[in-house]
Amino acid sequence: MTPPEAPMDGNNAARGNSPPAVSSRPVVLTQRADFQRASRAAHVAKPGFVLQMRKRRDDETCPPERVRVGFTCSKKVGNAVARNRAKRRLREIARLALTQRGQPGHDYVLIGRRGTTADLPFTQLQADFDAALDILHGVRK
Repeated sequence: MTPPEAPMDGNNAARGNSPPAVSSRPVVLTQRADFQRASRAAHVAKPGFVLQMRKRRDDETCPPERVRVGFTCSKKVGNAVARNRAKRRLREIARLALTQRGQPGHDYVLIGRRGTTADLPFTQLQADFDAALDILHGVRK
């Protein structure tokens, strides 16, 4: 009897490629203390959001190979509908980029901005997020 093959998603199976190098999704931050530690770390402000990044200490509970991400939008962003829309958009840009570009052992926090996070074109949010990651990671172009 042959052992079962590892499951592959539809795109990789069609091309015959192996799964991406960082296949696990980032862990979502929920503790207030994690957000407070990130607020004292490096950050980059873009028109649609603020991105904070901090390297975790070795003695923290999360495994060092994991990437963690948090999202926040204050009431200044708007009513509940506007805040939820802004957070959905931030979650999507983080999902698309951090699985590929997130550095293990780091926490990322995205903060929505009033009037722009929910209204900017999605492609601009993505481009701004990539640019912010380049700045925080020290990538020269």
